[in-house]
Order: sequence, then C-alpha cells, then structure tokens
Amino acid sequence: MTEFSAAAADENETLREGIRRYVRNRLVPLEERVAEEGAVPDEVVQEMRQLGLFGLTVPEVYGGLGLTVAQEVELVIELTWASAAFRSLLSMNLGVGSQGILADGTDEQRNKWLPRMASGELIAAFALTEPDSGSDSAALRTRARLDGDHYVLDGSKRFISNAPLAGVFTIMARTSAERLPGNAHVSAFIVPRDTPGLSVGQPDKKMGHSGALTADVYLDGVRVPVSNLIGGREGRGFQTAMKALDRGRINISALCVGQGRRLLHEMLSFSADRHQFGRPIADFQLVQAMIADSQADLYAAECMVKETARRCDRRENISMYASCCKMFASEMVGRIADRAVQIFGGSGYMRDSVVERFYRDVRLFRLYEGTTQIQQLVIAKALRQQFEKSTANGEGR
Repeated sequence: MTEFSAAAADENETLREGIRRYVRNRLVPLEERVAEEGAVPDEVVQEMRQLGLFGLTVPEVYGGLGLTVAQEVELVIELTWASAAFRSLLSMNLGVGSQGILADGTDEQRNKWLPRMASGELIAAFALTEPDSGSDSAALRTRARLDGDHYVLDGSKRFISNAPLAGVFTIMARTSAERLPGNAHVSAFIVPRDTPGLSVGQPDKKMGHSGALTADVYLDGVRVPVSNLIGGREGRGFQTAMKALDRGRINISALCVGQGRRLLHEMLSFSADRHQFGRPIADFQLVQAMIADSQADLYAAECMVKETARRCDRRENISMYASCCKMFASEMVGRIADRAVQIFGGSGYMRDSVVERFYRDVRLFRLYEGTTQIQQLVIAKALRQQFEKSTANGEGR
C-alpha cells in the first residue's frame, strides 16, 4: 500500500504526535535512571504495551497496527529522540522476531505467535550470532537434529538482544552438517523460553546501551516440535533472516536519524547557553561549522532512509539501498556524537553528560545487524552484478 487517504494520514500524524509527547515527557526524564539501573522500568514496559508500540509493524489481522515501512520510519525517528534502550526493548517484536514468521511462517505459526508479539505479551529475541560466527553468520555451529516428530537443538548464541527478557526465541541452526549452496543448511525454529534445555547467561557488560539487555543463550538437548520449524521446511532459515534484515536495516537507520536529531538539539542548546570571551560559543564560526556539518549529515541520512522506506513499500528490491542507509546513517550519527562531545568540551567527557552517554551508545550502530564493512561488501557486490548484467545486455558502454 503506497497511497494513503487523508483520514489515514491524519491518523498516522496523531499517532506520531502522541509518541513524540510520550517520549519527551515520559521517557527522556527516565534516561539517567535506565542508565544507572541497567533496565527499562517495568511500568514503562507496561505503558508501551498499552500504547501498542510492540505491534507497530504486525498486520492488523494479528492484532498490530500494520504500519508501512514509511510510517514505521517516522515513528522510530520520534521514539529514538530518547535513549536507544527504549527502542531496543521493542526492536525484535518490530523486526526479525515477528517479520521472519510473517514472511515465511505457516498460517498456524502466524496465528499462534504474532498476536502475542503484537500485544507485548511476549518479548521476542532473534538468535543468530554465535561465539565463532558473527559476520559469517552462515558458519554457525548450533545443530538441529530431527528425532521423530521433534528437533533436538544443541549449541550456543552470543550477544542476543532481549535474551534476559524474551519469552520466545527465533533460533537459527544447522539442519545439515555440510555448508550447502544458498546457505540451505540453515533453518529457523521458534523456541519458547520455558523449553527444557534452554538457558540464558548473565546480562552482558557493554561499553554503552545500558538498559538494552543482551546475553548468551545456551541450548542443551532442546526439543521443539516439528511444527516450530518456520515455514515447515528445512533450509529456509538464512533466506528468512535476510528478508527481515532489509527492513531491520532501515529501522536501524531511522534509529540513527532519531539519535542524531537529539544530539544536534543538545549541541544547539549547549552552544547557545555556554559563554566564552563574553559571548555564546554559538557565535564562533568553528562551532557553527560543526553544527552545519551535522545538519547536512543528518539531512542526507534522513532523505536516504525515507526514500528507501518508500521503495520498500513499493515492493522494490532494496537490499543494496538498505545497506547504503545502514552504512551512511550509522557512520553519520557517530560523526555527530563526536562533534557534540567536542562542542561540550570537558563537560562532554563527563559521565553525567547526555552527549557522553549517547557517544557510547551510538558506537554500536556501526557493528550490529551487519558492520559497516559488511554493508560495503553488500553494496559493492550488488553494483558489480548490475554492471555485469548491463554489460552483457550491451548497455552502459
């Protein structure tokens, strides 16, 4: 759906304004508490459930709001004016946790799991990364062995977002010992948290993102029914992950835009209030240059993200564009955070500074869901394929 009625547009704008007020009046004042306690308060989680934030991207037929990607981007930008920990709590329900089941799951799987994810009754987690398998995710070692009408899973996962809170995991595992063409040795399984043999390690201690919980997940003889194999067919897990990953990369890019907006706001506020040599530092041209560069970076990223979201809604192949967005936006917000610390000076290096916290938080965005270097490989490979195809057709000479 790419065209919207005036009523639908008004409804989306009302939702956006509601989230904007909630974020700035409710979530921003809680940022320091979340950073100190290392968790989003339970009452906030319940409020997010009541607001329907866990179901923004789940279709209405399963109890969600069924937002388009373009609508999702607008709301994520508003949501991430606050600490990224709040968005992280929702991220798997909005992204691969639900979208994988939506894209490739059976009707039974969609009807059973998506309504509970949309309501926030279940917080989802997606378990692909392993101790020896990061960027080369198809090299995972976790095994799934068919035993009658069940699969038995053994292995471990690392850095799994929401693992300490999750009620259900999407677990990627090998169903073939050999690495098969198209990564057909990887399958995806829905595994409830209370399944015997599944355990979660202690929350990771990270550079930033306090309150956004990650942990290792251990699988020791975990038995799941055949009906929990996503799509009911082996060998589709990697493709399922990749389908959801494009939308996830757009979402992360929108997150970077939201964080960049907040950082630029803090820079403007501080430079107007901070006086040196008898006047605000905002009057100094070198400070103005950093602010101007940040606005240009932010504008470019926002345009990229919104255009790619529209292409996605038109069902175009956006894998290369999603990688462009993720690469540029994550690098962009890192540059803005660095400039913010520079403008704040010594104050920006103190642990009680909002820009110091954001500086540590945004460093992660260049790493997860595909590092900058992985995005470069994706982009270069896609361009080379396009060039070879056009050359074979006698074009572009």
